[in-house]
Amino acid sequence: MAAVVERMSSLDASFLYLEDRTTPMHVGSVLIFSPADDGFDYDRLVSLVTNRIAYVPRYRQRVREIPGGLLSPVWVDDADFDVTYHVRRSALPRPGTPAQLEEFVARIEARRLDRSRPLWELYLVEGLQDGRFAIVTKTHQAMVDGVHAIDIGQVIVDTDIDTGVPVPYTWRAAREPSSVELVAQAAIDVVRHPATIADNLRAGVLDTRRVVGRAASAVGDLAGAVARSAALPAPPSPLNREVGAHRRFVMVSTDLKDFQRIRRRVARSRGSMDVTVHDVILTTIAGALRSWLLTRGESVTTGESVRAMVPISLQIDGEERADSVAPCFVDLPVGESRPTMRLHQVAYSMQQQMESGQGVGARTMANLAGFAPPTLHSLGARVGSAMSRRLSNVVITNVPGPQQPLYAADALMTAAHPVIPLAKGQALAIGLTSYDGGVYFGLNADRDAMPDVDVLGQCLFDALEELREDKEVLA
Repeated sequence: MAAVVERMSSLDASFLYLEDRTTPMHVGSVLIFSPADDGFDYDRLVSLVTNRIAYVPRYRQRVREIPGGLLSPVWVDDADFDVTYHVRRSALPRPGTPAQLEEFVARIEARRLDRSRPLWELYLVEGLQDGRFAIVTKTHQAMVDGVHAIDIGQVIVDTDIDTGVPVPYTWRAAREPSSVELVAQAAIDVVRHPATIADNLRAGVLDTRRVVGRAASAVGDLAGAVARSAALPAPPSPLNREVGAHRRFVMVSTDLKDFQRIRRRVARSRGSMDVTVHDVILTTIAGALRSWLLTRGESVTTGESVRAMVPISLQIDGEERADSVAPCFVDLPVGESRPTMRLHQVAYSMQQQMESGQGVGARTMANLAGFAPPTLHSLGARVGSAMSRRLSNVVITNVPGPQQPLYAADALMTAAHPVIPLAKGQALAIGLTSYDGGVYFGLNADRDAMPDVDVLGQCLFDALEELREDKEVLA
């Protein structure tokens, strides 16, 4: 019986090639739950995950390299797959504060995934205040393409309470190919696609530095967007630093209604509906970055900006798709002292970007089947990881989510904070998800470069309050 081989795309393989000790290429999420009266335990989570990944085969596959590295690696079934290796259990010491959970997430997300096994992990974190628990996820960006695999955070939650009926366990690993078979299959692919092997040989695949260079070029599909959106390099910023191997993580929870009220007030005062909730969120981040820079004693002059790379979902031939994401570059006006003026500058910039492309609006994204935000954050992080620090100072992924409750088994999800990986030379990545009336930020930062990332978290609250109270907004 022939072994089953599925070759990894060049883009997916690039995230393996580009990963190193200081920049692990996985995306994560921190999902917080309130259990039902009968509680929630590790065995129940294992059962839930086992049921759900039955429909996503990629979560039981691992990566095999091709001898000689002549072609991209392949996905093969893991004959020794053990769900309990991937689903892990931990607990916070009393009192189980948000700060303790943030420290746990920072340490877990900084560790690279084991490449000898399927590239995902999931942690049940018990002992949170008020009887709650968290599920912390990690999924490698090589896995999540929105087609063959979605993020594990999307797999485990649903709009309905899970009845716990087990899916019959009929999965059997396909026979894994030998090294000889992998080379033989590669030879067949070379005959079918001779240009690929020629390019690889010219690149000198046995030279690690050239392999990384080839991996970076695998994002060529984005080159056109980069050329259009980032004609000038990003301005100098303390956000651009050499990244170490350790992280800090901060969660910020806000009310979606606050952003919606600001948007409506500005629209009424200006007689225009061009300002979106997304614009208000980006303006809040701009105000927070301004305040944070000032607390550091940085000189913030008029006209100064921080360039954000903001991934947006696209329409392809008029069709809304969850697997198509492109970079959008926005200069956040941190040098502007007036909150409402910052908002109009951001709104104008975003409108120009959306009109020049085929961006998908928030409502369309929120109406995607299931809980799409974890997967869309993953796709956005893929784009962000491919961009050079010369093009942007910070990556911001903003994904609207469903505005109705979601459940893991019968436990109610109360918050969802994304964890976006750091790109080379970028000390901060910001992810946020709106869900069931809230907007949940996840600030992932280099531990040494940004010991004050908690200050930035507080600055987000202050910047939102500044917009709410601004007289121009209230006019």
